[in-house]
Amino acid sequence: MNAMVQRLNVWVLCYCVWGLSLPVFAGGCTPDENADKTISVSASDPSGSAEAIDPTVEAVIKYVRSGDFEGARSILAAADVRNASLEQLRVLLDNQQQLEAFRRRQLKKAYDEQLAELAKIEAKAAEQDPIADETVNEALAAALRAREYADEPNKKTVMELPFVQRMIALMQERGQAFQEQGKWLDAYSNCYYWLTQLYEDNAEHKAVAERLTDLASIELSLKDSGCGESAAERIAGITPEMLLRAINALETNYVNGVDYWLMIDKALTRCELLGEVLLKGSVPKPAASEKQQEDKDASEIKTEELAWKADAATASEWAAGLTAIRTQLEEVEKSSMSAERLVAVFDMTLKLNASTLKLPEEIVIAQFSEAALAALDPFTTLVWPWNVKDFEKSMTQQFTGIGIEISKRTGVLKVVSLLPDTPAYKSGLDADDEIIAVNGESTAEMTIFCAVSKITGPKGSKVALSIKRPSTGQTWDVTLVRDRIVVQPLRGWQRTPSGDWDYMIDPANKIGYARLTGFTETSGPDMDKTLTELENKGLSALILDLRFNSGGYLSSAAEVVDLFVREGVIVKSNPRHGFATYEIAHRSGTHPDYPLVVLINEGSASASEIVAGALQDARHQRATLVGERSYGKGSVQVVTPFTGGGSQLKYTVAYYHLPSDQQVKNRYQMERQGRKDWGIAPDVEVKVFSNELRAMVEMQRDNDVLFRADHDVDGQTPVRHSLDKTLQSDPQLAVGLMIAQAKLTAAGKTLTLTPWQEPKEEVVPVAKEETK
Repeated sequence: MNAMVQRLNVWVLCYCVWGLSLPVFAGGCTPDENADKTISVSASDPSGSAEAIDPTVEAVIKYVRSGDFEGARSILAAADVRNASLEQLRVLLDNQQQLEAFRRRQLKKAYDEQLAELAKIEAKAAEQDPIADETVNEALAAALRAREYADEPNKKTVMELPFVQRMIALMQERGQAFQEQGKWLDAYSNCYYWLTQLYEDNAEHKAVAERLTDLASIELSLKDSGCGESAAERIAGITPEMLLRAINALETNYVNGVDYWLMIDKALTRCELLGEVLLKGSVPKPAASEKQQEDKDASEIKTEELAWKADAATASEWAAGLTAIRTQLEEVEKSSMSAERLVAVFDMTLKLNASTLKLPEEIVIAQFSEAALAALDPFTTLVWPWNVKDFEKSMTQQFTGIGIEISKRTGVLKVVSLLPDTPAYKSGLDADDEIIAVNGESTAEMTIFCAVSKITGPKGSKVALSIKRPSTGQTWDVTLVRDRIVVQPLRGWQRTPSGDWDYMIDPANKIGYARLTGFTETSGPDMDKTLTELENKGLSALILDLRFNSGGYLSSAAEVVDLFVREGVIVKSNPRHGFATYEIAHRSGTHPDYPLVVLINEGSASASEIVAGALQDARHQRATLVGERSYGKGSVQVVTPFTGGGSQLKYTVAYYHLPSDQQVKNRYQMERQGRKDWGIAPDVEVKVFSNELRAMVEMQRDNDVLFRADHDVDGQTPVRHSLDKTLQSDPQLAVGLMIAQAKLTAAGKTLTLTPWQEPKEEVVPVAKEETK
């Protein structure tokens, strides 16, 4: 989907048997009557390999590491011996069973709540004539959630409810009407978005949804931004040579070879849609009432209009010309389409524009190029000159600004969190402060994206903010000097009272937790430093959280894997031409071989998949993966300025292979085959439902927020959630911690464990959307 629509743990710890080459911390040993059956480590074996292991423990751990907890419980139930390790495993598995029972009860509760919500919405709809679009959307959202929470027999029942079927029919009627009126975004958001969610395997609905998002994207590109950015500025500097050079680079280096027919077809289709947008933009809109005019400011009125339009005759000539080009192509075998043919079609399209629409050439170049490259894969694209800075910011996680994370979910522009040692942190700003104006301009009607663009700016430049502190009612103005901001990708499980990250999630058992939000230049060094600090405190196991980590630099991913793997291949990249390239682990700098658990989900992509896959791979077997199947990118892109003029080309050059040489399956290739086995599959699958995801994200955000050290002078203290509450809201983390504890049990560790306790109700603050 294109950019527009995207705009979303009882025993005392001892060290009798370590089983690992780790620093030993002080503690007494408790004799075990079954000590001859626990892991023992030879003093002459620095690798920490096990000489003996209780076979029952070994069998239980095997089941646990594969997620078969029932199998593990059956082994324990049949065991005719009792020792400390087996008792620990019983506690762990009982806790897991209690957690799952709690989740089932919560799921049933959530299902009943959604049915009740549907009934309320139905009553509300009965009082509306006509039924509001918002009511239809609310009904379908409740139906989708009810279907998600339902057991198998009830999933179909939900969708067959008469009220739900009536809302679907009404939605489709309105979707058609919106399309006829040229309201493509409304047609998508009020109809085809829901159809693609309700009927996930319907190719026709997906095709219409893609067409609507393309139309809406084109329309947006032809409008001036309400943030002071004009449509003309966005296309400045675009030249035909940029696409020609891109084609040249793809011809030689694109991973699969290039499907030129598909590129031509998609490019011409986009141009046809361009004409449709221009024509609809020329149709006069109904005059706004006096009250409507009063409710809209000048910038909003301005952004309703296209910067360029076309009358019916001109749009017809453009459409006819594109049809003629397609007719000529019918005489050419699709398999024989070449780069030359693509260039010829590109040239004909530019000439057609010159004689019909007479749009600035840059518009046609941009639309033709973006569609042609997107036909290859979603990650191959031209980055136009105006967007290069934002693109580089997203890759490096570095920018020039003041160092705050902001939100506008409630309609008020708020400081969600501070970044340490930044202009904002030093100025006296604090989390929860409201920004009521930027450079004298009210933020009341300002979008979050516009606010970001106005607050960030060149290093050394100034930005004036008007601030209100809700807790005191105090308002003041502050002028900040922008500076280079580096967003650190490594985080702990929560902030400490001093504002630092707490990386020890289970202090009693010395289990650490590190969350990587991206792979930047600092990811490897930061992780290395943090691991060393944790090891100096007696680290016994680690949970590495890669959920929602969309990737970054391949070299940084290799650096992280290298911290945990002594030798061998980390990842292999197979290009279309030439030799494969390898990232290799080095014995120097490798950290101790303590138990490692990696959390992944569908938001784990690209470099995250390299790290998770390599650590899981049969060649290394370094980590147990917990969570859900990863995104399935499976490919490597390079960025080059070869296209010239300040533009950059990002394109796919290779698929990557894990140490055992299996390719990470690409999502889009698998989808074309009707398959869903893309990406990296976890060893232990833990599906998270949307109600759990919301609670998890809310608690994580509360635990992440950085306030000023003197925040409590206003009578408020930061909301932090206990480990128990955090685990109850995050089943993937809870299972990950349980597996880390089980691995320590297999290594002969005596753990401090707490039996499951039913969670009490806790008020959790409303989630905050944040951006950087």
